[in-house]
Amino acid sequence: METQTKGLTLNDLPGVVTRIVNETPIVDLHTHLYSEQFGEIGLWGIDELINYHYLIAELFRYSSITYQEFWSMDRTRQADAIWQALFLENSPLSEATRGIVTALQALGLDTAKPDLKTYRDFFRGQNRRDYTDKVFRLSNVKEVVMTNDPFDPVERAVWLSKPSIDPRFKAVLRLDPLLLKWTETAPRLSAWGYSVDAQPGIKAVGEVRRFLEDWVRLMRPVYMAVSLPPDFRYSDQSPRSRLLTECVLPVCREHGLPFSMMIGVRKLVNRELRLAGDSLGPADMSVVEQICAEFPENRFLVSMLSRENQHGLCVAARKFRNLLPFGCWWFMNNPSLVEEITRERLELLGTSFIPQHSDARVLDQLLYKWPHSRSVIARVLIDKYSDLAHTGWWLSETIIRRDVRRLFADNFNEWISQITP
Repeated sequence: METQTKGLTLNDLPGVVTRIVNETPIVDLHTHLYSEQFGEIGLWGIDELINYHYLIAELFRYSSITYQEFWSMDRTRQADAIWQALFLENSPLSEATRGIVTALQALGLDTAKPDLKTYRDFFRGQNRRDYTDKVFRLSNVKEVVMTNDPFDPVERAVWLSKPSIDPRFKAVLRLDPLLLKWTETAPRLSAWGYSVDAQPGIKAVGEVRRFLEDWVRLMRPVYMAVSLPPDFRYSDQSPRSRLLTECVLPVCREHGLPFSMMIGVRKLVNRELRLAGDSLGPADMSVVEQICAEFPENRFLVSMLSRENQHGLCVAARKFRNLLPFGCWWFMNNPSLVEEITRERLELLGTSFIPQHSDARVLDQLLYKWPHSRSVIARVLIDKYSDLAHTGWWLSETIIRRDVRRLFADNFNEWISQITP
């Protein structure tokens, strides 16, 4: 145990824990952000903030506008409609709307007199590169991990040009088209020179592994990833199962790459909402346990979309050391649920998990997603350290900094520390 002349008292804990949580830089392990080299798919600015799909879904809770009318508008008019309905005609009490107010406040803009024109004027005066620096500094984020789809034509073109990527933006090899839409993806692989067909036989397995190897060399990802439905199974006879077990997991293992599974999304339950039309469902945790048991040399990052799965994920992580729970994903990223889930994880796993990722799609979202999460995480830690202090256990700033670093950066950095070229 650390030896110091003075430990922390119960009265010290709220201020010290809050300060340390706010001072500790974040490694944001899952976002949909892009570095400047990716051009226009890297979203930022007030109109992109307002046109976030969370707010689009919320708009239709209040407005009588039809889906067709909304989608026929340009981005500016869409933002105007959302601003009018959610910020002027109603108070921004939801997490998604409050987040925009938090971001505006962080940038020094007047939120007491909300004026969309003033906010737009501010963002028009920003330079993308300098503004990126400002957002990272204000949010105290050290690095973000992108979501990179090698099947997206825009992203593919950027990667094939071998750009010099801003080192704060780390790559991830996202494999949804490969694992979820094989019949559509196979012809594209064939067109790119990989000999595959509709059913992934022995030759196709080798070719898919060659494809993955090529993109690992090109991207230098920190992990591979897929988003999966709640009815996900891997031991069936589907192309997905064979591609996962005979291609993806072996290549991950050979390169020391973790494999991330984000499980529970039900796609487009309302197609009229487009990107905002996805929902969720509880998944079978025994599938995760089975994968961890059958592939002990692979390391897995797992986030579940359904509240019902959070306890099971914690228990599974207690049984399998190659499983690292992370984040409060999507519909879970609300303060009440972040608090509940973080408490549960601390009580079952100590600090051996990653409490949060931003899932940001717009750069500016870092300015609210992390302050909101830090506030909740600090509150939970204060309670847990207070419980410990009541027993007489000795605590210091150094100990608390160590624990918070683990939660915000070190656990993830250790999980990716075995990566080989």
